[in-house]
Amino acid sequence: MRAIIIGAGRGSRLMPTTENSPKCFAEVGDQRILDWTLDAFRANGVDDICFVGGYCMSAVEERYPELTFRFNDNWKNNNVLASLFYAEDLMEEGPFICCYSDILFSPNVISMLLENTDDIALVVDTKWEDRYEHRTQHPPDDAEKVIVQQGSILQVNRDIDPEDAYGEYTGVAKFSTAGAGALRRHYHRLRETYSGLPFRGASVFEKAYKIQLFEEMLEAGETFCHVDTDGEYIEIDTQEDFDYARKHWTTKHLVVSHG
Repeated sequence: MRAIIIGAGRGSRLMPTTENSPKCFAEVGDQRILDWTLDAFRANGVDDICFVGGYCMSAVEERYPELTFRFNDNWKNNNVLASLFYAEDLMEEGPFICCYSDILFSPNVISMLLENTDDIALVVDTKWEDRYEHRTQHPPDDAEKVIVQQGSILQVNRDIDPEDAYGEYTGVAKFSTAGAGALRRHYHRLRETYSGLPFRGASVFEKAYKIQLFEEMLEAGETFCHVDTDGEYIEIDTQEDFDYARKHWTTKHLVVSHG
């Protein structure tokens, strides 16, 4: 299993922490966000790891030479979905897990994801509302919320009413070889149609988020399942999030729980 970490953007909402370094270099506890991510993967035997960089990428290359790298040379003008597809060549070689570079998640999240046998699985935080009680700078309207039914995801978007949401998509997802093939087919189909044009709320297709592609795939009949975590996840989007993570994320999150 390969992992693809998406970390091309600057993280302007975390200034001044990101003034001269990538967002994933922000330190929580005794290490960088990126170190927590690598620990979670490696604790589960996932050692083939690609980092898609942009802003301050040279710093990541220098500090983590063991990683594979792909460079998003247009990171100022595109977004997360485009960044992921800078590593498309790696999707051709088998299954993969992708995640954002500005999140904390436990090894247990990856363990559960690896145990899942579906072609496409999204990790969903079912205790997301507890976290949002303290997020004034990143309100629930910004959450990538999901609606599910009988183990499958029906919708994933920010416009879902919080009262209707089952949980929040964490940004961590797994694709089997078949799932990766479906992802690539739909991406290219939509890029041919919408390149340079508005797309599902994005000003242009190049500015789209992953969830906007996922919604298109769901509407086209693709099946997405969910793997749940009950709070072993924190997004660090703002200074408020950063302060919260430094208070609440500890080495206990390194423990892999089986069963």
